[in-house]
Amino acid sequence: MTARPTPARSTLRLVPRRPVRAACALSLVALEACSPVHAAEAATILLPWGDGLAALVQALAALATPMLAAAIAALIARIGGPLRLLVTDALVERLVRNATDYALNAVAGAVRGRTLSVTLGSAVIARAVQRALDEAPGWLVRAAGGGEGLAAKVFRALPLEAGATAANTLDPALARVLDPTHARTP
Repeated sequence: MTARPTPARSTLRLVPRRPVRAACALSLVALEACSPVHAAEAATILLPWGDGLAALVQALAALATPMLAAAIAALIARIGGPLRLLVTDALVERLVRNATDYALNAVAGAVRGRTLSVTLGSAVIARAVQRALDEAPGWLVRAAGGGEGLAAKVFRALPLEAGATAANTLDPALARVLDPTHARTP
């Protein structure tokens, strides 16, 4: 006769044996992973650092590009003003020199390098200013100070006699050029 199983044994039989073995096997694997030998292997994690580095460089470039563009624009604005002034001044001086050379050649009796009398100096100034007003671009004439500014620059550039002043040389030249009722010099 067979003995009847006790209730405790019957409850054990209700639990299948294979899942218990699988659970035990997993717990053994977990215990082995905690050992120092297996911990070093488990700590080795491969990270794709090249992709991360490329993403970081791309993000930094996206942030730096607008700042770099703003810095270049500020530099151009800072240098552009003085550079434009320097170029404009050089062009005004060239205009005065060319107009004065033209006037010295156009006025009878005026010779380059010789001291000019008050009357001759006034005629040269008038002719130089008229030439500049007729031939130069408007923005360059405005940069030179208009007709009055051009006349003053030509007056300072000419070798005039000692008695020549702005009142007796420059003012008559301005009256000839800028006064529309006054007859122009040929």
